[in-house]
Amino acid sequence: MTATGVGQGKRNVLGVLVDATDYATATARIIEAAREQRPFAVTALAVHGVMTGVEDPAHNARLNSFDLVTPDGQPVRWALNLLHGAGLTDRVYGPTLTLKVVEQAAAEGLPVYLYGSTEPTLERLVPALQGMFPALKIAGVEASKFRKSQPGEPEAIAERIKASGARVVLVGLGCPRQEVFTYAMRPLLDMPLLAVGAAFDYHAGLLKNPPAWMQKYALEWLWRLGLEPKRLWKRYILLNPAYLSRLGAQKLGLWKAAPPAPATVPVAEFAV
Repeated sequence: MTATGVGQGKRNVLGVLVDATDYATATARIIEAAREQRPFAVTALAVHGVMTGVEDPAHNARLNSFDLVTPDGQPVRWALNLLHGAGLTDRVYGPTLTLKVVEQAAAEGLPVYLYGSTEPTLERLVPALQGMFPALKIAGVEASKFRKSQPGEPEAIAERIKASGARVVLVGLGCPRQEVFTYAMRPLLDMPLLAVGAAFDYHAGLLKNPPAWMQKYALEWLWRLGLEPKRLWKRYILLNPAYLSRLGAQKLGLWKAAPPAPATVPVAEFAV
């Protein structure tokens, strides 16, 4: 059974509102927003992404304002099924969702803008995407500055994106920076913004996907830990047990995990 069979909607996972959805529905909602030229904030959250909300109430409120939050990791899908009977048979993994959105954007002639990561990564990513989808129109490419925004800079970034003719923006700044960027830029852009995590690195060929069996049994974290132990050990060794304990507490009713109201307050400065 897919999310389509159980009904769409946001569900409370540790106080973060995650959509019970599947690839087809998520892609359709994003492309519809692109066609209609309206703001639409999207992210795909694995355990780390959910826990950033648990540990930071202000960020949790920002996440709860997103139009679409997909269950990127198997443990998040399991939580939707365990807590809410969502009946999801698959996660909605950010890198895969990215390809499905890009494929449909190419088919409909909707130009895509790539924001984030580094120049060398983007130089590999662009031909990789165009090789997969020859009809794809890439409206613009902009690497991260790896610093905080300056006064007037968000508006300048938005003007560059709009002037490019883009109808979809892919944001690859890493969690949680990309979610803050997406939240902050949504009021300035009449198009979907997708916080896509490591999708840029994967599709540029800089990161290898784990075997399918590791993905199926939620062992992707172990694969990534092996690839980047110094950078990721805290994320997985500390956050995974914390996630599971809180999930158990929510399921047993020991913790209400009340979701904060969606944020509406602008962010003064954020990573660009």
